Amino acid sequence: MPAPAAVLTGLGSWLPTKVLDNHEIAARLDTSDEWIRTRTGIRERRVAGPDESTVDLAVGAGREALAGTSADAVVLATSTPDQPCPASAPQVAARLGLGTAAAFDVNAVCSGFVYALATAAGFIAGGLAERVLVIGADTFTTLIDPGDRTTVPIFGDGAGAVLLRAGDAGEPGAFGPFDLHSEGEHAELLWVEAGGARKRLSDTPADRFLAMQGTAVFRHACARMAESSRTVLDRAGWMVGDVDRFVGHQANIRILQATAKQLGMPADAVVANIDRVGNTSAASIPLALADAHADGTLVPGHRVLLSAFGAGLTWGSTVLRWPDLGQLS
Repeated sequence: MPAPAAVLTGLGSWLPTKVLDNHEIAARLDTSDEWIRTRTGIRERRVAGPDESTVDLAVGAGREALAGTSADAVVLATSTPDQPCPASAPQVAARLGLGTAAAFDVNAVCSGFVYALATAAGFIAGGLAERVLVIGADTFTTLIDPGDRTTVPIFGDGAGAVLLRAGDAGEPGAFGPFDLHSEGEHAELLWVEAGGARKRLSDTPADRFLAMQGTAVFRHACARMAESSRTVLDRAGWMVGDVDRFVGHQANIRILQATAKQLGMPADAVVANIDRVGNTSAASIPLALADAHADGTLVPGHRVLLSAFGAGLTWGSTVLRWPDLGQLS
């Protein structure tokens, strides 16, 4: 008898209340609304306030995805936990009333949601859980140098979540196959140097903020996402032309467009909400899914390709046929 598949049955999203638009950034940094929009596709993003943390956002998205039901496990994809130790997922589970459900964090940065999906699918396939709540949540603006004109415009905060149940691999909403990879020798292309075992907390601001080599990251992201997408499509038995919607990590609109072009996909297959939320790291794909479901961009039966790339370097992809989730509240 085949192992059960992880089937999408719930969807949720949560954003901070504060909106930061390009004009506010341009008023204090050497940039402009036009420069930001033409290079990233972003016009505004959400920023967590002093009373909003990663756990707070994760709880909001998780509650929407659960919609009054329960889960046996919580997998939280984040690289900005509320504290280095312990993991944030158990706090999320407790606040959601999930009792003693298994709960842990996954840190693959912007690829974290795809990694967390694969982990949750393994839990379900192995019989460890019947229902798993997968959340991508990050407050990445806490890692950004407020005076850095190259990173401030890019990142925003938010959380997105999906509820998975055990089901059949052939039914709508079933995730898989998966393709996951890493390339640690390029870690310095996108990292926060201080705060870990290699380099302790530092008084030097540059060590405590995200450092990014944008051109190199762009090149790696396009190549790896396209490569991984082809692999997972081949494993699924899909042709590129079978894909109705491509939901990539929302890092930069040009990366999404370039990846789709490499794959030979039409521009209207690309799902993008980066203009409204920016790069929300592990939250970006579930936030894009929630928005696309809400506005009708995703409809039941659509064949959907997910692909992400992030620091580490890490990347990965998966597919599903979009199920009938009804109306989200």
